[in-house]
Amino acid sequence: MTELFSGNVEVQYGQFYIELDGSFDGAMDRCFLGQNNGLCGAQMPTILFLMTGLHTGIVGITINLFDADPGVDESWDEIVEVSFQAPKGEITLMEWAADQGVGMALPTGSYRARYQARAMQTANELNTNVNDSPVDYYRLDLWIAPPAPDCIVKQTSTVAAYWHDWANKLVAAG
Repeated sequence: MTELFSGNVEVQYGQFYIELDGSFDGAMDRCFLGQNNGLCGAQMPTILFLMTGLHTGIVGITINLFDADPGVDESWDEIVEVSFQAPKGEITLMEWAADQGVGMALPTGSYRARYQARAMQTANELNTNVNDSPVDYYRLDLWIAPPAPDCIVKQTSTVAAYWHDWANKLVAAG
């Protein structure tokens, strides 16, 4: 395992992102269209769109790269999986509306991402965290894998249920 990032990011509107090629246009709905899960949007080739329980403030995030599927860690409250392509050999962790982020080397290829959350409901009820210590924590585990449909592995909170329901109701414009 290689730890690519461990620290805090500032979220607004309960969002942060992993940019895959630097050209995301901000269209949230399109990131989730056709998915079952509403926590990690991977339908656009440019971005992983990550939802948090906290609306505004600091959340903790760890991003790990594995050689193979590390297995599900049931200690997390919420767990979803998506597939994505890493086209450039680098991904960038971005805060909401940020001009710059934290770049991380990631070999080009097809990946599976497991996005996990802890204390998402508590943070959602708090809404805004003005402290420097996170209330909710997230982990993004990545490994080389062929494309597969997204899935909800575990859901325990009403806020996660809300976002999953929202994603399932999305309809293509037009």
